Amino acid sequence: MSGVIVTNPPKAEAKDVDALARFGVATVSEAMGRTGLLGPEIRPIQQGVRVVGTAVTVLSWPGDNLMIHAAVEQCGEGDILVVTTTSPSTDGMFGELFATALHRRGVRGLVINAGIRDTQELREMGFAAWSRAVSAQGTVKATGGSVNVPVAIDGQVIRPGDVIVADDDGVVVVPRERAREAAEASEARETKEAGARAAFIEGRLGLDRYGLREKLVQLGVTYTSYDAYMSDGEQS
Repeated sequence: MSGVIVTNPPKAEAKDVDALARFGVATVSEAMGRTGLLGPEIRPIQQGVRVVGTAVTVLSWPGDNLMIHAAVEQCGEGDILVVTTTSPSTDGMFGELFATALHRRGVRGLVINAGIRDTQELREMGFAAWSRAVSAQGTVKATGGSVNVPVAIDGQVIRPGDVIVADDDGVVVVPRERAREAAEASEARETKEAGARAAFIEGRLGLDRYGLREKLVQLGVTYTSYDAYMSDGEQS
């Protein structure tokens, strides 16, 4: 297939990216109305790491990492490389040598809708990555593709310059135009959750704090003692 390499696409404002870096994937997704999440099959190769940055996107042929090489040139400080393929692939398209080149350019991490390898080396060098598969299967460099074009992963469209938030819970994409809005909404959600946390520490129940007892009544859920429950069960 032919392709295109787009240079200097617009990006989310750095201050808004930094603001989003304070929040986890779950908080950001909830704050945006439960949107933007990539599927649960995209998993981290490490634990206890959160990265936030602007997307440089790659569309590759399956089993071919030529366009990742092309994308390295387009990456810079604060970016996250996002790779997908034209059809499903689990081949190990990315490894330690790519990570070394990207780390040198200030790239914060990788999200790949395919396979990754050299995971121990990546963890040791502190290069964060989220992938659909871990596979030692090698690839070729033979087919054209595109860099910095909109791509889709698990139904989510990711454009160059959009914000990627990734942690132990997965990956969420924030459209670059919504970065500030998402950061403000995440801040409001964190403040609300802090109040709930304080109440739970004091022993209050979610049933009471959120008015859920009334919801149970509306749904016809009743309380009964164990003995009464067992007696009713034996009679039936």
